Amino acid sequence: MDENATHPKYVDKLVKVFTKDGNEEYILVHVEVQGYNDPNFAKRMFTYFYRIIDKFNKRVTCIALFTGNETAGVKKQYEYDFLGTENQFKFNYYNIINQDIDILGESSNPFALVVQTALIALQKDGLGEENVLNLYKSIARRLLQKYISPVKMRAIMNFLKYYVSFENKENISKFEEEIRTLTNNNFTMGIEELLLERAERRAIEKGREEIAYIFVKNLLIDTNFDNEKIASLAAVDISFVQLVRAEIGL
Repeated sequence: MDENATHPKYVDKLVKVFTKDGNEEYILVHVEVQGYNDPNFAKRMFTYFYRIIDKFNKRVTCIALFTGNETAGVKKQYEYDFLGTENQFKFNYYNIINQDIDILGESSNPFALVVQTALIALQKDGLGEENVLNLYKSIARRLLQKYISPVKMRAIMNFLKYYVSFENKENISKFEEEIRTLTNNNFTMGIEELLLERAERRAIEKGREEIAYIFVKNLLIDTNFDNEKIASLAAVDISFVQLVRAEIGL
């Protein structure tokens, strides 16, 4: 088996944000969404962490967003101890199932309504579809009362449309009609189109990275060029060349 097949290389989300202390510096925020109990999750978080550090050489903070009922037992840190070599890696985490639905509803943060939507989805079997439908309608109405940019509003509203599901198809139609009424049909981009657009964009990004990886690998094997020369030819960062060189053992 290819060793690389057992080591994921793509994080869920890696965001560059600027600090507020007045310095011209940015940090990286790694957000990983986990919906099931994976015994290797903490190790995977550590793997992502050191690869990000190695590639970008910037300060990194990691956040795990647990979205499932079975993630309470997922380890929140990775520990390594072998023949005197020790390492302990901790990361931030946020477990949706542990949140208070009423407190979320009172929050002024629009993301709180997104979390409330996910929490209702986790609890909906005990609520009944009619109650769930009314809760989702309430969330949509409160969301539209907040001062949010049209771009963010479109993304959140499409998230609601994507995340809401009912066994009774009539309730789906009722919810979508509520969205159309509340927005006066201003948010017409369907979730199918949104997801397709994102999938295509991610596929293109992955394809470009794979092509760059192969090109850099071949240059490393077939030439005596240094890292700077190869980075220039491949139009990539020197850190990318260093990562490839380390992976192929050159």
